[in-house]
Amino acid sequence: MTSRLLQPSLGSPDYDGIRQALRHDTSTPVISVRGLEVRVSVLPLFTHDGRQAVRVSCTGLLPEDLEITLGEEVRRGADATFLVPEVSAPTPFTLHVGGETAEVLVTPQRKWSVFVVHHSHLDIGYTDPQGTVLRNHLDYLDAALRLTKETEDWPDDAKFRWTVESSYPALRWLEARPRNVVDAFRARVEEGLIEVTALPFQLHTEACSTEELYRELRFTKEFPTRSAMHTDVPGAVVGLVDALNAAGVRYLAAAHNWAGRSVPYLHGGDKLTRPFRWRAPSGKELIVWFTDTPHGMAYMEGNTVGLTDSYELADDLLPRYLLALSDRSYPYGPGTFGWQGPDAPKAPYELDALHLRVQGAHADNAGPSIIPARIVKQWNEQWAFPKLRSAVNSDFFEHIERTHYDRLAVHEGDWTDWWADGLGSGARPLGYVRRAQGALRAAETLHTLAGADATEEIDAAYDKVALFNEHTWGAANPWEDAEEAGDSGGLQWTRKSAGAYQAQDDAADLLHAAARRYGNTFGGESFVVFNPASAARTDVVRMFLPRDVIAVDVPIVLIDARTGEWIPHHEELVDPDDWPTRPIGRHLEAVVRDVPGMGHVRLDVEKAASPATGPVELAHEPVIENEFYRVTYDLREGYIRSIFDKVAGRELVNLDAAAGFGQYVYDRYATAPHFNHLSGHVGAHDRTLLGDRAIARNAALIKATRTAVGEKLVVELQGKGVDWLRTTIELHYGVPRLDLRYQLAKQGTPAKEAIFLAFPLSTEGEAEWELTGGVGGSAVAHVPGSAAYMLPIRHWIAFEDPELTVAWATLEAPLVQLGTIHMPYAPFPPTLDEEPGTVYSWALNNIWDTNFPAQQQGETTFRYAVSSAAGVSRRRLGAATAAGLTDPFVGILATGEGTAAATASNASVDHQDVHITSIGRSGERTVVRLQSFAAEPVEVTVHLRGLREAEVSAGLAAGAEQADVRDGSVKVRLPACGVAAVWGLCEDR
Repeated sequence: MTSRLLQPSLGSPDYDGIRQALRHDTSTPVISVRGLEVRVSVLPLFTHDGRQAVRVSCTGLLPEDLEITLGEEVRRGADATFLVPEVSAPTPFTLHVGGETAEVLVTPQRKWSVFVVHHSHLDIGYTDPQGTVLRNHLDYLDAALRLTKETEDWPDDAKFRWTVESSYPALRWLEARPRNVVDAFRARVEEGLIEVTALPFQLHTEACSTEELYRELRFTKEFPTRSAMHTDVPGAVVGLVDALNAAGVRYLAAAHNWAGRSVPYLHGGDKLTRPFRWRAPSGKELIVWFTDTPHGMAYMEGNTVGLTDSYELADDLLPRYLLALSDRSYPYGPGTFGWQGPDAPKAPYELDALHLRVQGAHADNAGPSIIPARIVKQWNEQWAFPKLRSAVNSDFFEHIERTHYDRLAVHEGDWTDWWADGLGSGARPLGYVRRAQGALRAAETLHTLAGADATEEIDAAYDKVALFNEHTWGAANPWEDAEEAGDSGGLQWTRKSAGAYQAQDDAADLLHAAARRYGNTFGGESFVVFNPASAARTDVVRMFLPRDVIAVDVPIVLIDARTGEWIPHHEELVDPDDWPTRPIGRHLEAVVRDVPGMGHVRLDVEKAASPATGPVELAHEPVIENEFYRVTYDLREGYIRSIFDKVAGRELVNLDAAAGFGQYVYDRYATAPHFNHLSGHVGAHDRTLLGDRAIARNAALIKATRTAVGEKLVVELQGKGVDWLRTTIELHYGVPRLDLRYQLAKQGTPAKEAIFLAFPLSTEGEAEWELTGGVGGSAVAHVPGSAAYMLPIRHWIAFEDPELTVAWATLEAPLVQLGTIHMPYAPFPPTLDEEPGTVYSWALNNIWDTNFPAQQQGETTFRYAVSSAAGVSRRRLGAATAAGLTDPFVGILATGEGTAAATASNASVDHQDVHITSIGRSGERTVVRLQSFAAEPVEVTVHLRGLREAEVSAGLAAGAEQADVRDGSVKVRLPACGVAAVWGLCEDR
């Protein structure tokens, strides 16, 4: 008896309930008398001899010998399938059940072709620790190979076929299996029985840098890759279109898991027909299939209708599912898992071909099963239509491209991910990964310019970065700490976060080695200040002068080798009494003007008559300034009160905003922790679940200094959710940018919480922002149904009004909400009045109840920058503002022979909206990678020192075409927001 009291934990959907709802919604009551209810379904089922099916189901008080008659056919029992002549127009038939009679209208039905795509959704973690999951997936490939052998004599449509959803396990499998087995696998790929798709694993694509996204497709050359699968994550960046095209892939099957944390149907998703053509600004396209939303069960579509269980269950449910697709907005009704709103007026599915995913069991990371192929075999023997085909992923797309291409709708722009809020659940390791992305570009460039090939090490570090950006950030129950299965949260997050820290360490090691290698190419007592960005700029550089090069008690000056002029610098001594475990010497800080992009300026170190000027303590007034800005901090309120642009004569802070500039905002929600998928079941239509909102006030001024390089304020505050919060505000002389650094000691708690940093800018101009492989904006197209309340950006947002452009940039924290702070539960209502120009950096949160860490703690750093300029476009100012964070100058000490040129540029491009992101190696070739932020196609001239031969491609080596080289330069055409690469042979340097 007491078992009836038990309440299961929230979590996965209730398949029995969903299936029963499908049966109910696809049948019509025709008789309801004296405890007897009879329901009828006219289904899209056709026999080989030209008849169609009508199903009759009876419930209630039924005699044992119940007799049912439809037309001339008589059946006994509670449920019966009748076959009637195929009709071409609605045709009435008479139904007799017991002593009752009703008229049944039999209607024409579609003749479907269903492509059953058998795969396993790869979560690297979630169901088990990562190593266990990956070993299992290698075993699945063994099983898939055996099953193709078992069914090789079956009819072609029924043969077992297997789609490898993510190529990473296949690549590991190739390395771990004997040659004869590998050859057999490749033969099955050539035969079309196995398909390896393009993406290595399922990524939060918005967390990837553009270079990372392209590099992770480099393995597509291992197989004849025709398609990609994007599973679970409900959204992808616009740059994915160009990246897949560069790999020769034009088909994408997306299975979006809405999990109750998404409301695409409230933001245009009801207008998103499937399949559709997804077009990037470049003009390149993907044909995209996506599983039906908002409650189509994502990659469990085929499992839900019985294709993993038995022929009998599939025979019951699949025709009903097809009927629902053709008659209803969505196949399942409200109340189904992931449904948070009223039914949307979406048109029923129009085509007669369907892509239907199936897994070997009702679980992530499920292995292959012979059952779906057996069902297909038996089905096609029994029924002429629907025609089922055991298919690989690209089979469906080839059919659609051949038969329906011109009918497909075209949608443009970003398909913003509804799960991107999960990125804030691992703020510290995510910050390390984002730093690594920039450091790797600089490291590869410097290694290449120094004549070294570090391709293998660079690729390995990028792979670690990408593994962190893989979508599985935690166990099914991440708060648990078991050793196996879905409760192994502690083990899984330890490995996941360790990978992020290792990736950053690898990137730092590679940059460290590259700087030393490059420094050994010149000599003398000097530094080379290298600019890893492609645009010339003035910025601050930090360098280290060891005491064994020049003793710490010897005064020095820095000389700009271009002009012979003295450059002011600031010194900080590493005292062995304070830091006995670190190299002894001096950290030097200086502002170097007009350093060419992908080039350097030499600073000579000379002995001086007197020491450099030390820091000067400012008055107790918390005000700093340089030529461009005057910044005033409000100690009592705990935020920046004013940023005054001295050049434009304009205040950059919205003084009437709800929050102060840089204000710490802490939200706590009235929802319980440690309930699997709770956040997917909770709806918030107002602020009721906002349990507490607090801000940090009463700052203590820790430091206010002026040096030869600039001015700095350091304040400390106390706030909820943290042990302490330290804010550093810096202006450097000659640099038109405000730099901000927030360091906080986060307290760990399972309570549902979020931290925001507010940046109310005084502008009403329209916004644009950087995306992976593109640019988004308030006036830029996006795919209907994209996430609307938050933005997962790369690094910058910029606003432009008729008088001034203002840019804001972030290094570690990519999540942004514009204008207000929203509740983190669907449908995500705002909690504040809308303020144009206010940027809320969503620094961290723990609102997820599965797949992401349940809490986070520790010292964490977030860096930001702000700048403004008149007459500069948003895209240019945004990129320039972010460069100080993402591409800091590298100060390199001379350790070799000879003398470096006073200044030099190694590569350049003659368009301000086209950036050289890095310079690398590919065998004997030098690779110059380009990314355009221009809204239109452009032709640019790329110069590479010593270039004599060149090919140009769309980012990857595939499809490279010969290009003319003149005087070390080559012309390159880039589409709007496009990517290109120049693959060149250079003269020896």
